[in-house]
Amino acid sequence: MDHYMNYFAHLTLARPTVPSKVGNLLGDFMRGVREPDLPEAVRLGLHNHRLVDRFTDHHPLVIESRALFSPQRRRFAGVALDVLFDHFLIRHWSRFHDTPLDQAIDKDYRLLRAGAALMPAPMRATTGRIVEHDWFGHYAELENVGRALDRIAARVRFANRFDGAIEDIERHHDRLEAVFLTLYPALREHVDEQALEAPPADDGGVTAG
Repeated sequence: MDHYMNYFAHLTLARPTVPSKVGNLLGDFMRGVREPDLPEAVRLGLHNHRLVDRFTDHHPLVIESRALFSPQRRRFAGVALDVLFDHFLIRHWSRFHDTPLDQAIDKDYRLLRAGAALMPAPMRATTGRIVEHDWFGHYAELENVGRALDRIAARVRFANRFDGAIEDIERHHDRLEAVFLTLYPALREHVDEQALEAPPADDGGVTAG
């Protein structure tokens, strides 16, 4: 789990098709990718990814949450919240979704495997690790969130003191959890209202079981 952001949330807010799942993760792998060259259904997924990021990054509760992190880690707070919110989504899955969590994760893994040919090489490598090592399955445990954040901090290209972010999370856990429980339904509603992606039947028609 060495390069993890909020992949699970992006997949959950995508359409249940291969092009949509690929597009909704592609926003974190755009280096060297020409957007005009993408298939339309993938491009619409990319636009949805950006919509989700804009809504989240500019939400007042998220802005306030970043300030809960200690000064030396505040620059890292956005990354920490991304990973933490995936943890909360997994922990509270049944509150928001009818499909059992293990079935939803398994379907996402199958769709990602089926979409490998649509991905740039770095994304293909990362999604391969996601599936092989069951990243999403590990995120139910808060201690795994802390380990992942330390790994991400170690990969930052400049000297930093971002490690130990789990300390800030544990200190403000209940408040951050309450933020997620307010944010996520609002985010789902925003995605539905904007409807940037075509309905599943028109979204490339590629599914995986």
